[in-house]
Amino acid sequence: MNQAEKERAAKVGKKLNVKAYIKAEIEAIRAQVGDKKVLLAMSGGVDSSVCAVLLHKAIGKNLTCVFVDHGCMRLNEAKEVKKVFKGKFGINLIQIDAEKRFLDKAKGITDPELKRKCIGGEFIQVFADVARDLKKKLGDIEFLGQGTIYPDIIESGVGGNKAVKAHHNVGGLPKDILFKGLVEPVKYLYKDEVRKVGKALGIPDEMVMRQPFPGPGLAVRCIGELTKEKLDILRQADFIFRDEMKKAGLDKKAQQFFAINTNVKSVGVKNGARTFGYVIALRAVATSQFVKAGIVELPFKFMVAVAEKIATKVKGVNRVVWDITPKPPATIEWE
Repeated sequence: MNQAEKERAAKVGKKLNVKAYIKAEIEAIRAQVGDKKVLLAMSGGVDSSVCAVLLHKAIGKNLTCVFVDHGCMRLNEAKEVKKVFKGKFGINLIQIDAEKRFLDKAKGITDPELKRKCIGGEFIQVFADVARDLKKKLGDIEFLGQGTIYPDIIESGVGGNKAVKAHHNVGGLPKDILFKGLVEPVKYLYKDEVRKVGKALGIPDEMVMRQPFPGPGLAVRCIGELTKEKLDILRQADFIFRDEMKKAGLDKKAQQFFAINTNVKSVGVKNGARTFGYVIALRAVATSQFVKAGIVELPFKFMVAVAEKIATKVKGVNRVVWDITPKPPATIEWE
């Protein structure tokens, strides 16, 4: 850890001066990278998005972002990422459609941690394949950019902390494409601080204020083995919940709200006939730093209406339940 890293680490938890932070971080990136190239693995979430814009402002065309669509994204999310970062900011963004590759790799895996590691490992392999091709075309790319934030470090067991879960951006690349250095401009920020930086950088609210999204995406909200059918069902249910929260003006009450495909099937009735469909769970939590989280008290009538809409509109679903467990003892994600 160099002196700049030590100074940033010492500021964890203290009040953030956003403008000063952005200026200092851009200077730190330029000092670290110089005129060298950086490759960033972009997930489309808040953290990697803010990281991408910081890097772009610091080094411009020397940044290349790779967005791997692993088939576990939310509804229309891949299109939105391309529109904002390639369209609005002019960032050099390469989008890879790897849904089949990821689902084939995860076939038969049901253990939550093995699933996370499978998705994370395959993400690294896909990214490595792209990196090899880019190095042939662009020449040497010396730095790897990552959107790691401070809770990632804590939960991954780094620095003596007890590991809670694996993170896709805490891992290693194949030896033949090792980078000379890592650039992680938001690694000592909490989620609320990352959002403040993103707003100041001019990232649209619909992107910077979007909910945190895990690296493995819907894979950790789709319990059991991953299939396209289960993921498509979850995408539709999740969209309905998030859309109804926004329409009702309740989206500002929760920092994270989403649906889970529980992989449990139950008996139901549709059009006077017996059905056997999936049970969808809904979860909404309030938190500032995402280390602890409380439950958002949503209006009961609202939840009943959302449950009915999901159960009647989403093919393959006939029951909806509400998760009201805080963190701890639960985690925010189900897997």
